[in-house]
Amino acid sequence: MEPRISSLYPQGKAVIERVCVFGATGMLGTALIAALHKAGHVVTAFSRARHADRPGFAHWDPAAGTIDLARLHGADAVVNFAGESIGEGRWTTARKQRLIDSRVTTTDLIARSLAALPVRPAVFVNASAVGFYGDRGDEAVYEDSPRGEGFLAELAERWEQATAPAAAAGIRVILPRYGVVLAREGGVLPRMLTPFKLGVGGRLGSGQQRMPWVALTDAIGATCFAMRHAELSGPINVVAPESVTNELFTDTLAAALHRPAAIPVPAFVLKAGMGAQMATELLLTGANVRPKKLEEAGYRFEHPRLQDALEALFG
Repeated sequence: MEPRISSLYPQGKAVIERVCVFGATGMLGTALIAALHKAGHVVTAFSRARHADRPGFAHWDPAAGTIDLARLHGADAVVNFAGESIGEGRWTTARKQRLIDSRVTTTDLIARSLAALPVRPAVFVNASAVGFYGDRGDEAVYEDSPRGEGFLAELAERWEQATAPAAAAGIRVILPRYGVVLAREGGVLPRMLTPFKLGVGGRLGSGQQRMPWVALTDAIGATCFAMRHAELSGPINVVAPESVTNELFTDTLAAALHRPAAIPVPAFVLKAGMGAQMATELLLTGANVRPKKLEEAGYRFEHPRLQDALEALFG
């Protein structure tokens, strides 16, 4: 599924022409760069690997605190998707610190670098996540809802606050809080498929926890939409309008795969395998997150319904 280019650039000519992307090789970065190239933009992908000799690449080293500032100069927009995967490995004290460093420290480096440029970009998009809201049950939460409790909520808050130097320098900062991004490759969905294909898929725990989601095509579409609409800034919930529970998500996925969803996974099993905090925050709790800002600004979701999104992937 590719984003609708006509909806991203409705006038046929983008105000934003040059874009720099950090975290360029991940799922979101790869999809964004493909969409920007298709729309005719000039894109520079910042990589920790030494690709400076390759067209379209620039080098940065967040551990050393260095960025190729010359390649940032003249950018109209900068997008940061950098961050170590939340779900890969148990949340030991050391791993939690790596998750913090890979988001907060890197974002601070980029934000301070942008603020120091003689000619600054118009917009800085820095990824965040719906984990900001913590466990909220069925309560509808919007962009102005307060932060929740837990490691993910605190991490998201610190991640967003690290953009402060850019905002103080007059750069429009966008903080897309992504839900679970659904894609055929990358993200959490491919890892969910194996038990279903084996006929042993099922809900997680009670299955009543909310599971905010968004199709990859809309994650990218909404990101580009926000970049182009000057009235949008700050936190933006990038989730589909249809709110589902884990049980409904599980049943809909099973139907799309033509497999049963009859074997639930008890909460104690998940906690034993992942650790109580990680299992609880990632899988057993959630929030009814609403995309209020996007809808009010007029963004049209390509896949507002879960069934349509999954059928587009697997139909």
